[in-house]
Amino acid sequence: MKEDGGDPSLAMPSSDSPTQPKRILDSPSESPKPQKLPRSVEEGCGEGREGMSQNPRLQRYLVAVEYIGTRFSGSQRQPNCRTVVGVLEDAFHKFIGQPVSISFSSRTDAGVHALSNVCHVDVERISKRKPGEVLTPHEPGVVRRAVNHFLQKCEGDITVIDVRCVPADFHARFKALERTYHYRILSGPEPLSTFEKDRAWHVPEELDILAMKAKSPIKTLDELSVTEVLPSLYFPSIMERSEMESLNGSLSCSKTSDHELPANYLDTSGMSIQKNSTDCCQGFGHRSRHRCYVITARARSFLYHQVRLMVGGLKSVGTGEITVSDVERILNAKSVTAASPMAPACGLYLGTVKYDIP
Repeated sequence: MKEDGGDPSLAMPSSDSPTQPKRILDSPSESPKPQKLPRSVEEGCGEGREGMSQNPRLQRYLVAVEYIGTRFSGSQRQPNCRTVVGVLEDAFHKFIGQPVSISFSSRTDAGVHALSNVCHVDVERISKRKPGEVLTPHEPGVVRRAVNHFLQKCEGDITVIDVRCVPADFHARFKALERTYHYRILSGPEPLSTFEKDRAWHVPEELDILAMKAKSPIKTLDELSVTEVLPSLYFPSIMERSEMESLNGSLSCSKTSDHELPANYLDTSGMSIQKNSTDCCQGFGHRSRHRCYVITARARSFLYHQVRLMVGGLKSVGTGEITVSDVERILNAKSVTAASPMAPACGLYLGTVKYDIP
């Protein structure tokens, strides 16, 4: 079973998934000596040391990374392609001066982003002054800063966000307890902003979110939710700024309940959001806003393309192309040919991978 870009339980492996232009991966440095790092990178910190190996020769690290999926031909190794694992292994090679093998918790297709994908890697620390002499393992803070140092020298489209020491038998994929995927949809007739290109699925039609929020017939998921949120690149209008100032900087929304929500969160189940409420008051040079919907799926594992197939079905429910009962029929058919068109990869984000870290 593959934990890929997420799609419904009706999902079957598909060969027509969109592909991205292939880019040749730079070959790793052939020098056996690790490259010299700035002093700030060499300084360590004590966080994440609980799993430091008792074996002085080898330490396994659990590494969380974020990346822009449209810059890669997927997360897994592919010949003559720029992949997430290839770029990350190259950065580790430059840091420690020898090749490493990285294993990811979840595979993502070309174009699928990650807010936090997790992998493990075994590292042997060799002395720079005396090649062949093995030193105690690097602390996690050193690993994070050093690898990021080399990643940022590349294209800066992948970053290590956390590092922990774990036991030698801790496997990033098989120890995962839960995976959460998010899918972003921007709804509205206007073309997408340049800043949103390849970051969301643009749906020109209006979406019926109440129909999309109908109880999911998919029993294998721990969560399947549809939420309307503020667009990520959100800058308040002059009217909104004035209103916020009167409320000490808080975002004001018309609510039908007394439950307070975070300022960056809008849930249509308890709030009414005025569509393009400030468009009529905008002057020349201001673009109309899209409505932003986030579909979240959470489970221990997912079938290949499961989330993207689910989103395609929910979008069709939202536009009125199919009904909820049609979704149940499609799921019962257990055939990808019976499903609605699959949502594009660019709107999908691997959000988190949950562990019980010793």
